[in-house]
Amino acid sequence: MTKAELIEKMAADAGITKVAAGAALESFIANVTKALKKKEGKVTLVGFGTFQKSRRKARKGRNPQTGEVIKIKATNVVKFRPGKKLKDAI
Repeated sequence: MTKAELIEKMAADAGITKVAAGAALESFIANVTKALKKKEGKVTLVGFGTFQKSRRKARKGRNPQTGEVIKIKATNVVKFRPGKKLKDAI
């Protein structure tokens, strides 16, 4: 499902315009992003799941073309853990 398809479904389900549904989705995305930027970034949607920021340590990797060992920098990643209702629905 694409973002446009999601906006269309949201508008139909909620009985609102596509513009309002698009604004609601953009607001949701912006606020989740803002919450995850914080030091202990975590967003929990009961029944749906949890978005959590995690730190990935620096490590060594290998260039598949040359076989050369390369350094991979430490970085922040976002992990999603589905909630019980979502797991059961799938």
